[in-house]
Amino acid sequence: MVLENENYRDLSTLQDKCNKYVYYHTTLTMTDGSTFDGIIESVDRDMITVLVGENVMEDESEEQSNEEQQYAPYRRPRRRYRRFRRRNFPLGALATLALLPYITQSPYPYYY
Repeated sequence: MVLENENYRDLSTLQDKCNKYVYYHTTLTMTDGSTFDGIIESVDRDMITVLVGENVMEDESEEQSNEEQQYAPYRRPRRRYRRFRRRNFPLGALATLALLPYITQSPYPYYY
């Protein structure tokens, strides 16, 4: 009985933290050790809905324009896109939750 209460307390603490980070870009770690980043969309009593980001590279088409053929020895790099897919996870499978750190630079070079 005591273990059930501790587990429930931990899940309620984790649920409160998830509710605090709704619509924030977070890093989620599951109990199996997998880690991914995503935006928490909604939190239910036992499920969490996350928009998980994935990288998508632009496909190279066989029909290239003359402009692209001029760069044949030094090809332009393929474009990279970021796509978000909605995924549901059980709240019990979530081990840790943290905000994704963003590093910002000042707009002007401040010399000291």
